[in-house]
Amino acid sequence: MKKINRSNDALNGITRRRFIQYGSLAAATSIVAACTPTATTPTTTGATSSTSPAASGAKGIKVGVMYSTTGTIAIVEKSLQDATFLAIDQINEGTGPWAGKKGIDGQMIEKVVVNPDSNWDLYNQMSKRLIDEDKVVCVLGCYTSASRKSVLPVFEEKDSLLYYPVYYEGNECSSNVIYTGAAPNQQITDSIPYCIKNFGKKGFFIGSDYIYPKESNRIAKAELVNGGGEVVGDEYAALGTTEFITIINKIKQAKPNFILSNLVGDSIPAFYKQLKDAGITSKDIPIMAFPTTEEEIQAMGPEFAEGHYSSFNYFQTVDTPENKAFVEQFKAKFGKERVTNGVMEAAYIQTFFMAQAMEKVAKEKKALNTSSLREATRGQVFKAPQGTVKVDPDNYHSYLYSRIGKWKADGQAEIVFATKAAVKPIPWSQALYKGRTCVHKTPDDRSNSNVETKKDLPVEFLKET
Repeated sequence: MKKINRSNDALNGITRRRFIQYGSLAAATSIVAACTPTATTPTTTGATSSTSPAASGAKGIKVGVMYSTTGTIAIVEKSLQDATFLAIDQINEGTGPWAGKKGIDGQMIEKVVVNPDSNWDLYNQMSKRLIDEDKVVCVLGCYTSASRKSVLPVFEEKDSLLYYPVYYEGNECSSNVIYTGAAPNQQITDSIPYCIKNFGKKGFFIGSDYIYPKESNRIAKAELVNGGGEVVGDEYAALGTTEFITIINKIKQAKPNFILSNLVGDSIPAFYKQLKDAGITSKDIPIMAFPTTEEEIQAMGPEFAEGHYSSFNYFQTVDTPENKAFVEQFKAKFGKERVTNGVMEAAYIQTFFMAQAMEKVAKEKKALNTSSLREATRGQVFKAPQGTVKVDPDNYHSYLYSRIGKWKADGQAEIVFATKAAVKPIPWSQALYKGRTCVHKTPDDRSNSNVETKKDLPVEFLKET
């Protein structure tokens, strides 16, 4: 399979016309260098086959793939694209979880791939082009909450569908987004009590300076205070910052029992290295992190992360037959030295949620559009590497496992906490908005979906049938 009608005479497979168009977006927003072959300009990237389904005579289903493979977030976002490519290839070829089938009722998925260069404004502009010009059925993409917030008005205005694979700060529930990453109750809610019990009550909070780290830390701080703990520091660094000596000195002065880190991208390896160079080890002040995955551990070197912790739904060390197959298939495609991680697994999961929904639409002989795809995605169940997961039919978030991993010398995580099954998502932080939940009354109901119960919402687990 090949990307949609892109010539080979331009940078990384992008046509000159599209290259100029995307380059003009960069110029208009004053965020990317001029359109020259050496500039870090948004590009499309190729796929794995030499011909597209359309070129070989088969009908194709166009799907947008929108992840940054350049810029400060590329350290992890490239892995989401790789996992998406793996899933689409398996669906088209009838391998992996799609064994015994081939494509979607005889149609292949054609991926239209763009690279927003880690810039929020370009996500917005590229999502418009994917929907309006490329006529994609839906889009798989975004990593940071800033990029999701940038594109959300586009998907809502045009009533298109975004599959978003990243843990996030919650407090949102759109009928135009299928959320397959952790809601606050699937990542933050268990990690803070773990910190209090195992490290102590004093927490120092750090993060990159944009919406997700600030909102996530706001929730985590509320959870800490509610648990009888104390916030002894709260610091933010500009996205992409690699100099942390000033913040580390503040950590030394505050003497916390643990650090809660919501740094992202290139800032993660820099902070871990400088913390250790400053003489602070995991035995002195352990880090509990949300954005730190196997990908960042590999980039920094495991010696800098050993003994620290991350809270995630998935780790490469999860012991399921599905995960063993996933890891083997990913490494066979992208290299034995590669590692899998929580966000890439969510990107893999959502691609199969999408495919299963498309298959359902085809079997029901309905037209494939936003309305039919949204309705068919609700309630989809998939036997994922992390365990069995499901799209909640009420709020379009996903039932996911909660886990905490302690990083080892080999760069892999020892899982020290795990829920017994996938946890029902609660989009709104109950530490900040007690009793608030989200229910879409009907698939196409795009009105305010928030429900105020004013009651404690119980923890619910997915029951496998």
